[in-house]
Amino acid sequence: MSKRQDISFQSAGQTCRGWLFLPATSSAGKAPVIVMAHGLGGVKEMGLEAYAQRFVAQGYACLVFDYRHFGSSDGEPRQLLDIGKQLQDWQAAIDYARGLPQVDGSRMALWGSSFGGGHVLVAGSRNPQVAAVIAQCPFTDGVSSALAMDPLSSLKLSVLAIADSVGALFGRQPIYVPLVAAPGELAMMNTADAKSGYLGLVPEGLAFRNEVAARIVLGIFGHAPGRIARKSTVASLLCVCDTDSVAPAKATLKHAAQMPSAEVKRYPLGHFDIYSGHGFEQVVDDQLEFLGRQLPVTRQDT
Repeated sequence: MSKRQDISFQSAGQTCRGWLFLPATSSAGKAPVIVMAHGLGGVKEMGLEAYAQRFVAQGYACLVFDYRHFGSSDGEPRQLLDIGKQLQDWQAAIDYARGLPQVDGSRMALWGSSFGGGHVLVAGSRNPQVAAVIAQCPFTDGVSSALAMDPLSSLKLSVLAIADSVGALFGRQPIYVPLVAAPGELAMMNTADAKSGYLGLVPEGLAFRNEVAARIVLGIFGHAPGRIARKSTVASLLCVCDTDSVAPAKATLKHAAQMPSAEVKRYPLGHFDIYSGHGFEQVVDDQLEFLGRQLPVTRQDT
């Protein structure tokens, strides 16, 4: 198992923190690097090391980071999800990884899951020099995700979002809403599998806050990474869960069909089934096969 190193970099004057995983020195030259981050409110401790270790075992370096306002990264108020800021964080992470002396920053892939899966599609379209993008159970269409909610929850969240946005103009502290809850309870995600699936990723003992500033609701509903990604020329793998209750597969498949360099892998799974067990094994194998074609590791002759 690769040892992880703590790293930090600047994003718009604030510090993002993360981990760097380096492979054993069995490849010829420096390793290509995969930049990785999580989804809606997620932090790096929530299952990302398992993916990184599998990639590192095949000769890739991995840089895993937390967005500003979350996890170990700076940013006040806490639990503030701002799409523009998170995309800035992705760009800062890409630029930082590109300059790392321990890796071959000219050979890079981006990996994101859920809301982060949407972010990597956008970041890939902005960084055509990137060799590959992997978007796992990606959020691609805000309208589609909004329609997947029950109407009463959407209405309540929208009212709180407006109130929080107005409060922000006057410097007030955020109005927080739960990230996940049981069906019928108010939350960003309250489908049958959301609470157990999401909170099941939180390791025991991690100080995790199951909440986010309500103002993001308005940004999510208007955000469509899949539409932006239609202009991307970067080879992209979209790992789509057919019974996804959070990022509906129908919209993602529609966007993927119009991406010139996209491949799609489909799984008869829900949104949270892909992080462990058989679903995890399936998706990691497919991602490694894709990386082997788009960003091969050069091995030394033995």
